[in-house]
Amino acid sequence: MLYTILQIIAFQALFLLVYDLFLKRETFFNYNRAYLMLTSVLSLILPFVKFPTLKKLATKDMVIHLPEVFIGAKTPTAYDIQIAEQVGIILEQPKTPIWQIVALSGIGIATLIFLIKITKLYWVKYKNSKRWKGNVLIVNLIKSNAAYSFFNTIFLGERISEREKSTIYEHEMVHIKELHSLDLLFFELLRIIFWFNPLVYIYQNRIKELHEYIADAKAVKQSGKSEYYKSLLNQVLDVNQASFTNAFFNTSLIKKRIVMLQKSKSKQLHLIKYALLIPMVFGMLIYTSTEVRAQEKTTEQVIVQDFTEAELVEKYYNKILEMKKSGATFFEISNYAGIDGKSEEKYIPSKTDFLKFKAYMQYIADGMIKRKTEDGTLTQSDKDTAELMKMDKFSSYQEFRDFKNTKEQKERWELYGQEGVLKLFVEDVADKTKEETKRYNAYLKQLENDDSFNKLVVTDGRSTLVLDSYISQEGEEVIKYEIAEVPFSVVDESPTTVDCEDLESNEDRKNCFNNFVNKHIAKNFNTSIGDSLSQGRKRVFVQFKIDTNGTVKHIVARGPSPELEEEAKRVLEMLPQFIPGKQKGKLVVVPFSVPIVFQIHDSKKD
Repeated sequence: MLYTILQIIAFQALFLLVYDLFLKRETFFNYNRAYLMLTSVLSLILPFVKFPTLKKLATKDMVIHLPEVFIGAKTPTAYDIQIAEQVGIILEQPKTPIWQIVALSGIGIATLIFLIKITKLYWVKYKNSKRWKGNVLIVNLIKSNAAYSFFNTIFLGERISEREKSTIYEHEMVHIKELHSLDLLFFELLRIIFWFNPLVYIYQNRIKELHEYIADAKAVKQSGKSEYYKSLLNQVLDVNQASFTNAFFNTSLIKKRIVMLQKSKSKQLHLIKYALLIPMVFGMLIYTSTEVRAQEKTTEQVIVQDFTEAELVEKYYNKILEMKKSGATFFEISNYAGIDGKSEEKYIPSKTDFLKFKAYMQYIADGMIKRKTEDGTLTQSDKDTAELMKMDKFSSYQEFRDFKNTKEQKERWELYGQEGVLKLFVEDVADKTKEETKRYNAYLKQLENDDSFNKLVVTDGRSTLVLDSYISQEGEEVIKYEIAEVPFSVVDESPTTVDCEDLESNEDRKNCFNNFVNKHIAKNFNTSIGDSLSQGRKRVFVQFKIDTNGTVKHIVARGPSPELEEEAKRVLEMLPQFIPGKQKGKLVVVPFSVPIVFQIHDSKKD
C-alpha cells in the first residue's frame, strides 16, 4: 500500500511539473482544465494498471531459488491462525502498523473538517434571505461584500453595488453552467483521502485559478474589460471562503486574473504541448506493468534410515511435543513439519516430510480433542474429525510414491494447482524427451507472454525445477541459463562445503549447503540497519553464481533500500570458496537466488 501511495504522489508530481512548465501560461483554459482533471484521475488509476504486452519491453530472467532466509519473527497468516486454533494455540494477532493508524486518523479529522465547512455553508444559506432567479438561488449576505457560488446557488453581499452585482452575476453563472463545483468537490474528497499529500492541495489551487480564468473570459464579453477591471480592483476584502466554493473576490488571484485577461490568445500551434501527456502515460504504464517477483521457498530435509516408518512418526510426534513444551512457537513447529504453504511445488515430498506431516496431523488432532475436552464442548463429530485426520490413507511411503507415480495423478497434478502457476511433469528433469521439451518450451513462451502466469514448476517426482519470471531493472547484470550453467535443483553434484563433501547423497549435500548459506546470512547480517527503517517486513532478493572454481561471483541484490542491498551483498561476499558443482562429470557454473526477509517490530529490529 505504501508503495502504491508513493507511485500516486510521484505521478502527480510529474503531471504538475509538466503543467507548470509548459501549459499554465497558455490561454487554452478548457484544455488545461481537462488536463488537470484527467491527470489527477490517471495518477490514481495507473499504479493498478498492468499490460502484459508492455512487460515484453523489459528483459526477463528465469531463476532457481534457495530457501528463504528469515531474520525476525514471522507474521501470522490466516492459514496459520486457522491451524493453530485447532490445537488450542492462541497466536498474537499482527499489530496494525503505526502509519495505518496515523493515515486513518488523518482521514477522520479531514472528514470532520469537511463536514464542518459544508455545514457552515448551508447555515449561511439558511439564515440569510434568498430568492430564485430562474433555476438559480441567490442568497443575500447581510452586512457583507463577499461573492461566491456553490452549484446553483450564488451568494452576494448586500454591500456590493447593483452595477457590480450584475457583473458578478454573469461571472458566477459561468461557474454554475460549467459545473466548476464538481471539480472542487472531487479535489475536496482527494484532500480527505490524501490529507498528507501537498500535491492534492496544489492541484485544487490550480483548478480554482482556471475556473476564474474561464469565468472571466466569458463574463468580460458581457460587461466590457474596463467595467470588469473596476469590479475586480474596487474590492478589498477580508473574507475566508470554503475551499470548494468559487469566490469572485479572491485577493490572491485578482492580479493573476487581470494579467490573464490582458494576455493575447495562445497560438493554435501551442496545442501540440498537450501531446506530452502521451509519452508520460506510456512511460508510467511500462513502469507499472513491470515488477519483480521474489520466490519464497523453505524446506528442511533430514534423512534417517535406521527406524521403521511407525517409529519415525512417533519420534517426530514426540519431538513436536518437546518443542511445544520448551516454548517453541507455532510457526517453528509448522516449519519443523515442513508446512510452508508451497507444497504443490514439490510433486512427491521426501520421506522425512511425508512422515513429519503424519506426526503433525496427529498433533493437530490430539490438540483439538484436548482443547474441546477441557472446554466441555467435545462432540462425536469432533472425535470423527480427529480420527479422520489421523487416518493413514497409505500404509507406507512407498505406497504413497506408487500412487503419485500413476498417470492419473500426474495429469491431475498438472491440471489442478495454485493460480498463476504452470505445471509440467516429465520423466527426467535433466534429460527431457523431444515431446517434453516441446511442451516445456511452449510453457516458457506462455510464461513470458501471458501476465496471468508468473511461475513454471517442472518435476519428475525426484527433482523439481521452479522457474519464476521477473523483470530485470536498471540494466543490472542478470542470471541466465546458458550451456555452462546448470540450475541448482537439477545439477548432478551440487556445490558444497568441505564439511558436506563426504555426505552420501546429492540431496544431503544440497541440504547441507542450504543450511550453511542460511546460517551464514543469519549470523553476519547487520541488523542495526533496521534502526533507520519503518517497521514491518523488508525483503531483499539476492542473486549470485558459484563458478567452476567454487568462487561466489556476480552478486546482484534488490531491496526496499540501498542500505539493505549493500548489506546483503557484503554478507554474500563473505562466503568462502566452495567445492564447485558438476554436471555429467564436468565442472559447471550454478546460479542461485536467496530471498532474505528482515522483520522489524515496534521501532526496534528483531
